[in-house]
Amino acid sequence: MTLTTFSSREFNQDASKAKKAAKSGPVVITDRGRPAHVLLTYEDYKRLSFGRTRIADLLAMPGVETIEFDPPHATDLATAADLS
Repeated sequence: MTLTTFSSREFNQDASKAKKAAKSGPVVITDRGRPAHVLLTYEDYKRLSFGRTRIADLLAMPGVETIEFDPPHATDLATAADLS
């Protein structure tokens, strides 16, 4: 993946060159020397925006409802503090 930089003037003069460069990676478009915009291919944009997985989906275990789990009962959870 290549990061390419275009000034606003360069971008305005040759947008097709910037679009071709975006196929290799993000194109940063600067305004007065400072990054102002980023040009991405639509595929990269979709991957970054819509490809997110929810944490609940990552933690879900298929078939977890069939696992039998019978933990032992804890009876001695609290004990008196020894202050001597």
